[in-house]
Amino acid sequence: MDDIGKKAPAFKLPDDAGNTVQLKDFKGEMLVLFFYPKDDTSGCTKEAIAFTELKEQFNAAGAQILGMSPDSVERHVKFKNKHDLTVALAADEEKAVLEKYGVWVEKSMYGRKYMGVERTTILIDTDGKIANIWRKVKVPGHAEAVLEAVKELAANK
Repeated sequence: MDDIGKKAPAFKLPDDAGNTVQLKDFKGEMLVLFFYPKDDTSGCTKEAIAFTELKEQFNAAGAQILGMSPDSVERHVKFKNKHDLTVALAADEEKAVLEKYGVWVEKSMYGRKYMGVERTTILIDTDGKIANIWRKVKVPGHAEAVLEAVKELAANK
């Protein structure tokens, strides 16, 4: 899904706080939607911590942050509590939203093919349109790069 400038696909999912979170909740704000493979794995933990550490700066720039994986709400709660995460996490156990955003893909490790989440971050602007996409994310420095893009987008509004 390389649809920069197109409307972001709508979603409605349970989050770690016991609420239902949907795209329209963020109308008028930018949304950093980061898709990650699995709670409490090394790269995913580092990524969630990096976004948590910069959350106030994202908020100050007019952006909310939402992480999404196929893990359950219960796993999200444990993950957040274990690592003191403050970013919201949505559970897409059915993988319908992951598929809509094109991040549920065939992967391979050691020659074995399997389906999984391609670590991807999507920046959605205040009008609900896709402003930027980062695919196959490498975690070091990523949250900072996304924050710079958010600030740039805010400055150009």
